[in-house]
Amino acid sequence: MDTRSKILPLEQAAAAARGRTVVTGTFDVLLAGHARELARLRNHAALLAIVAPSRDAVLPAHARAEMVAALGMVDYVVVAQPDGNTLEEWLAGLDCAAVVRLEGNHRRQFRQLEEHVRRRQTG
Repeated sequence: MDTRSKILPLEQAAAAARGRTVVTGTFDVLLAGHARELARLRNHAALLAIVAPSRDAVLPAHARAEMVAALGMVDYVVVAQPDGNTLEEWLAGLDCAAVVRLEGNHRRQFRQLEEHVRRRQTG
């Protein structure tokens, strides 16, 4: 499947979520840990990845979506931009198998990467 065709507009998210596990995350600077976690989740159900908004992101949301869409274990990707609702309210309206929130893990992994780079530069 062409990676670009995996990225859906927000209006198609509800239909794509049906029966799938929805995984939310920032996916900023895609790391091996992200891929491992998605592969583990894929063993249980088809995946729809939601690229969550992030004020601290290094990359724009669409670039993050393109990286996640390039992973074979992800079926579809949507950039979250819920109109007037919080992401939680928007997710509650989806008819999906499960929702797995990874934003906290992604922030922690990114901080670890930053610390590692700083240590390498000063060491």
